[in-house]
Amino acid sequence: MLRLPPSVRVFLCTLPADMRKGFDGLSAMAREVFEADPLSGHLFVFRNRKRDRVKILWWDRSGYCLWYKRLERGRFHLPRSESDSLEVAWADLGLILEGIDLHWGGARS
Repeated sequence: MLRLPPSVRVFLCTLPADMRKGFDGLSAMAREVFEADPLSGHLFVFRNRKRDRVKILWWDRSGYCLWYKRLERGRFHLPRSESDSLEVAWADLGLILEGIDLHWGGARS
């Protein structure tokens, strides 16, 4: 996993995103959903409807970086929320990206 300063926060979008979106589309979603500046240096995490793909948008002071992960089996288990977005800890993001269900404590498919 990439090492970033502890000041970097992780924001999850609980709504499904169109995975065809690139830098500009996801940065617009970051402004709308999170009401945050995508140039802040924080991580903005988006998932598709089937929850088997995730994109992470990050500004590194010289340009956008975009990470894309697809699970071969199973789905990403994001915490439930009444809101369209939520903030999670770095450790939780690592577990989510491994496909581990934080609510049940184990990998599920």
